[in-house]
Amino acid sequence: MAGKNQGEGDKESAARYNEEQQKFVKSGRVEEAARNATDDPAAEKKGRERAKEFDPEEDRDYSCPEK
Repeated sequence: MAGKNQGEGDKESAARYNEEQQKFVKSGRVEEAARNATDDPAAEKKGRERAKEFDPEEDRDYSCPEK
């Protein structure tokens, strides 16, 4: 549906996503995908470190606690 802007909350895309998710669940491949998923400690650490960074674009006084 190129050119048709539904804005935030695109019902057609949500319906397609939900349908594909249901197909995946019914296919029986969920257990296999879960077994093949691995933890990546390095990626986890990198993500957590980045989450602690201050946003240089944000202008606020970090020495004062938020209310």
